[in-house]
Amino acid sequence: MQNALQEWLSTQGLSPYAAHWATLAAGIFLVLILAWLVGWIGRHFFAPLLERAVQKSENHWDDALHHQKFFQRFFQLPPVVVLYASADMLFPPESMIAELIRRLAMTLFVLVGVWVLNALLRSAHDIYGKTERAKEKTIRAYLDAVRIAIFFLAGVFIVAILTDKSPYGILSVLGGFTVVLMLVFKDTILGFVAGIQLSAHDMVRVGDWLEMPKFGADGDVIEISIHTVKVQNWDKTISTIPTYALVNNSFKNWRGMSESGGRRIKRSLCIDMHSIHFCDETMLENFNRFSLLKDYLDARKKEIADHNQQHGVDDSQVINGRRQTNIGVFRAYVVAYLRNHPKIHQDMTFLVRQLEPTAQGLPVQIYVFSNDQAWSNYEAIQADIFDHLLAAVPEFGLKIFQYPSGHDLTNFLGQSPS
Repeated sequence: MQNALQEWLSTQGLSPYAAHWATLAAGIFLVLILAWLVGWIGRHFFAPLLERAVQKSENHWDDALHHQKFFQRFFQLPPVVVLYASADMLFPPESMIAELIRRLAMTLFVLVGVWVLNALLRSAHDIYGKTERAKEKTIRAYLDAVRIAIFFLAGVFIVAILTDKSPYGILSVLGGFTVVLMLVFKDTILGFVAGIQLSAHDMVRVGDWLEMPKFGADGDVIEISIHTVKVQNWDKTISTIPTYALVNNSFKNWRGMSESGGRRIKRSLCIDMHSIHFCDETMLENFNRFSLLKDYLDARKKEIADHNQQHGVDDSQVINGRRQTNIGVFRAYVVAYLRNHPKIHQDMTFLVRQLEPTAQGLPVQIYVFSNDQAWSNYEAIQADIFDHLLAAVPEFGLKIFQYPSGHDLTNFLGQSPS
């Protein structure tokens, strides 16, 4: 075709040299027009046709292909194929221009192919992300590893095409730089291995509450990739943690709390030990008016009376035999109050106990679980419980311990505060 066009131009009065270059320019222009036309038809006719078919289908997984523009990218390949095939049709196969076009077309084919495969991998991630299993295990690290391998192989093939060398030869040369490559891709290799370990052992999932003070992370995991794990902290900042750091360092995952159905409340009231004493009849009669304690006090009173009678206890001395104390009655009240609280999980660990006395008084610890795990609700439940208990402590003749303040010192010295 090129020779025929060149001879025709020569008959039109052009010199052989001018006819040669005019033929060359016309051939290149024709190839470019043909490639553009094929690409235009693919992008504006076939791609929209497939996208409409995907949108109308009953399957939802294929919507990811449209969202990631897979069809638009795929129809970038036919123009490259046309460019490669036209080289031999328009120019002599052994000519330099034909060889140049072929190499250019092959290079473009590799680049566009990587572009298409990247869209396919993104689509696969979106499709998997809509499944229930995605909540347990992420495939982001694996897809990142595949993407890196594709980019690496694409680079090898492009170099092989442009230098007319075998890809195996280039890979063998790169093998000699293994140490250098391992240093360059150290984080990638460590991240890939760590990603496999995290997934295999189900250590971290997207959506988990992760706490890792070493990296200033305390919030929800929003992304897990081959290199980093992103955590959105409660103050809405983003902490970026190297993936391999989650394997090499300790961290706290609150997923177990989320899956348990309860959230722990662990807090103590420090009672001033000077306010602890035995209860007399007047105090017991007063406590008996508390609806939550009535059954407990009646049963306890009968139990103590039977015990003292069986052992012939001389009750003229308050220390003899068994007697109730205001701190014991208070503990019973706390138990009854929490047992009747609608926001306390009754089927999980439930403790109201005394800890070892300290310089700050006698700690009465509450160790229970709320049945509402939402942070704001949990804090409100906890505050509501201790608001009530702190106000109830004086009703039992007890006092909360606290260090003396300036007001206390001025009262002690008999001076009015200024």
